[in-house]
Amino acid sequence: MAPTDQPGPDQTVGEMPFLEHLLELRDRLLRMVLAVLGGVIVLLPFANSLYSYLAEPLLRHMPAGATMIATEVASPFLAPFKLALVAAVFLAMPVILYQAWAFIAPGLYQKERRFALPLLVSSILLFYLGMAFAYYVVFPIIFGFFTATAPEGVTVMTDISKYLDFVLTLFFAFGVAFEVPIAVLLLIWTGFTSVETLTRIRPYFIVGAFVVGMVITPPDVFSQTFVALPMVVLFEAGIFLARITARAQAKREAEAEAEAKAAHPVSRVPAITGPAAGSVGTATGENTGAGASASGGTGAGSEPPVVEDDIESELDQAIAEEAQLNQQSPRPADPA
Repeated sequence: MAPTDQPGPDQTVGEMPFLEHLLELRDRLLRMVLAVLGGVIVLLPFANSLYSYLAEPLLRHMPAGATMIATEVASPFLAPFKLALVAAVFLAMPVILYQAWAFIAPGLYQKERRFALPLLVSSILLFYLGMAFAYYVVFPIIFGFFTATAPEGVTVMTDISKYLDFVLTLFFAFGVAFEVPIAVLLLIWTGFTSVETLTRIRPYFIVGAFVVGMVITPPDVFSQTFVALPMVVLFEAGIFLARITARAQAKREAEAEAEAKAAHPVSRVPAITGPAAGSVGTATGENTGAGASASGGTGAGSEPPVVEDDIESELDQAIAEEAQLNQQSPRPADPA
């Protein structure tokens, strides 16, 4: 394919040899790694500040004089470094997903690329929205509850490494939970299921959401509930968006069909009166009889299809015969 050719909706942009695929994959992976390393280099000087900001929802609800502790020798360094690394991966996620998209996009059809890019951007935004929901809504509630229910005589002194693992698990869980609308749209657009089917299995999805929340969150009922409820709400949002897109798609198809009919109207033969009608009928009867005798074993009541071009030619012939008859017939005498 020439570089200037534009692929159609059911065409890919071209084919590459296997070695070039490997070279491109290597380049894409290197760019991903460089993006993460760049984020680590930028965030590492602020690692302690980032950890203090991350621990603020817990520190706000701890008793007066209580602090977090480090029970391992390297924890004061490793915990902030791990946070900087994970934060760099999260911040570099648009670059990582773009490189993955750029690698697989040439193998997709044009209509698939048109749908995939908005879904890619939406999935990134929804993942970040899930993390923000966990930090600003869920953390204050669950940490306030945990610290308030501590038994008498027990001082809350959370280890910094354990706390980091706990909040990273919740960040990932809520980020994945907020991807439910994207998953619903993909299932419907690919034809794997339909809106009606998802509506029927709504009760099973609600139970499954609580099961998923139990599996991907720490073992407490509050984290499970706070994951399951947004999943149910976002499931309904995905069904609602799928209905809207289905109606829009049906409307576009109806408009395209109407435009196609307007661009190619069905031609109709005008009605003929007078001698021309008899001539056309005679000619049509002769052609029909000839076609019936030629068809042999088609049956007594079957009629051959009439071609539109034949009807037009017979119409022209009938009009010409009528004009010839009018010329040959004598004109009536003028009254005296």
